[in-house]
Amino acid sequence: MTQLTMAKAINEGLRRAMRDDDRVLVMGEDIGKLGGVFRITDGLLDEFGAMRVVDTPLAESGIVGTAVGLAYRGYRPVVEIQFDGFVYPAFDQIVCQVAKMHYRSMGNVRMPLTIRIPWAGGVGAAEHHSESPEAYFVHTAGLRVIAVSNPQDAHTMLRQAIASDDPVVFFEPKRLYHAKGEVDLDADLADAAPMGLARVARPGSDVTLLTYGAQVVTALDAAMAAEDEGVSIEVIDLRSLSPVDYKTVTASVRKTGRVVVTHEAAREAGVGAELVASVTERCFNYLESAPVRVTGHDIPYPPAKLEKHHLPDLDRILDAVDRVLDRPNSLTGVMER
Repeated sequence: MTQLTMAKAINEGLRRAMRDDDRVLVMGEDIGKLGGVFRITDGLLDEFGAMRVVDTPLAESGIVGTAVGLAYRGYRPVVEIQFDGFVYPAFDQIVCQVAKMHYRSMGNVRMPLTIRIPWAGGVGAAEHHSESPEAYFVHTAGLRVIAVSNPQDAHTMLRQAIASDDPVVFFEPKRLYHAKGEVDLDADLADAAPMGLARVARPGSDVTLLTYGAQVVTALDAAMAAEDEGVSIEVIDLRSLSPVDYKTVTASVRKTGRVVVTHEAAREAGVGAELVASVTERCFNYLESAPVRVTGHDIPYPPAKLEKHHLPDLDRILDAVDRVLDRPNSLTGVMER
């Protein structure tokens, strides 16, 4: 085991995938000589050369369109979208080509394409650099959507995504790029947890807290704070947003009877809405209270000075926990009833 930042763990995951399979190549804006704006691809050009580490023009639709052709011909391209908000010019390619090619060809063509997206806020950046577009891709049939929360998952799940014959949208939380953790660089993918499996990040008995990405860290902090008040929160790191591991999710909700969902993206028609609807369908008779969502606000991403008010924090999560436990909260007031 080695202590690595998430950024370095992803770098090593790319390096290992490229060493293991010469059909793997990476492409994107400034990923070669510069090593990417977050230095995720640092050193890959020197090791693998310009034919496999491709600096592209500033044209996301062209980048993904080229990757579609490469995947069609048997390569395993890994595309880097420089920032989350830059993915929209490639949206047509992803939704109309990447997601549909396998079905359109009646299974004769596969799309082993991985689209890496530095994602979400908390780094003091502007709009188009701090967005959470995951719901668009979760809604699109034919895509796998992954959101990692720690260096080990970032390393292992990226290798799994590249090895998959399915197209994968791979979200990497920017504010965790420098977070460190133990990483087994030699982990055998055959022994690793499947890419679509959720993780019980912290066991608990009173409330189920569903989340993903950087919000896992916030959720764990909230669970620790709640423990001081005698409340036991089970934190579920979804890891995969499409498909969702509802077996793990429903087992937790049926145990606790209460569920809170938190994510950075806007509330309206977000991933949390789908989670709440699906959990209610599957667990209605087990629920002791209505599920609650804690999300970003329904606004364009705010200026850096205001993002702390936009991102769900520990206090907002704990207030939601109070709501599902029918304790005094921001809606009822703090007075005894």
